[in-house]
Order: sequence, then C-alpha cells, then structure tokens
Amino acid sequence: MVRNLKQRIESMGMEDKIFNVLVPKEKKIKIKGGKRVVEEEKIYPGYVLVEMIVTDDSWYVVRNTPRVTGFVGSGIIPTPVSTEEIDSLVKRTEAEEPEYKIDANIGDLVRIVDGPFKDFDGRIGEIDREKGKIKVLVSMFNRETPVELDFLQIKKV
Repeated sequence: MVRNLKQRIESMGMEDKIFNVLVPKEKKIKIKGGKRVVEEEKIYPGYVLVEMIVTDDSWYVVRNTPRVTGFVGSGIIPTPVSTEEIDSLVKRTEAEEPEYKIDANIGDLVRIVDGPFKDFDGRIGEIDREKGKIKVLVSMFNRETPVELDFLQIKKV
C-alpha cells in the first residue's frame, strides 16, 4: 500500500503537498527454532501515517489509493496526530537494539515455556537485564538446580 501511495503521489504531482509516508515498525526479540531472532514488527498493523497538507487534491490522492479503506477520525476529514506522538513513534522505530522487557523479579514463580526444561516450574534466582537472561531454580531430584534461560522462555505463574 505504501508503494501504491508513493507512486500515486509522484504520478499526480503531489510532492509539494504530501511529504512523508510512514509505516511505524520496531525491532522485537523473538525465539524461533530455539534461537533468539530480532524481527521488525509493525507498531500499528494496518495503519499508515501520512504527513501532508490537506487540500481537496491531496486528500483525493490519499483517499483513492488502492487498498486504503478508511481513516482515523470522524466524518470525512482525518484526525491529525500530534507532533509529540509522531516524535515518540519515530524514536521507537529508530532504536538500534530492541530493549529487553523483563516483567519479573527475583523470587517470582515462573513456568518454562520453551527449551529442554519446558513445562517445569521454578523460582527466579538471578536476572541479567542487559543480556536478557534469567537464572531459574528448578527442582530436580529434590534439589534446586539453576537453569539459565532467555527471558522469552519463561512465563509468570
């Protein structure tokens, strides 16, 4: 859709009224095949942000782009997004390394959801927020054994 819109902007000579087309994406860490992978994920799936001066002509170009089905706002005029919101989105999209979002504390009970210890329960013993690693104390053979896991491999109980 972005390519369609950019082509229409050029073909209709609207470069002076439609300046920027943005699909906000951010990098996220996921585990695939037992390995940590960084993927780009859309922040608002299905939405495109357009920086433009709204005139009848520019609005016609955007509104009649193939696969554009609707707009945020009420009535027939789109609602502008504040500069602060755009700055926040741009900052999120330009982040070099995704941040680890560890929503757990030492002592919390967790269930391991991936890896060789899948479906084991344990208690968090250590958290390394910089590397995104967690040591979970798992009870095996009546002894607590520390298991180092990626933060994506656990779920709070």
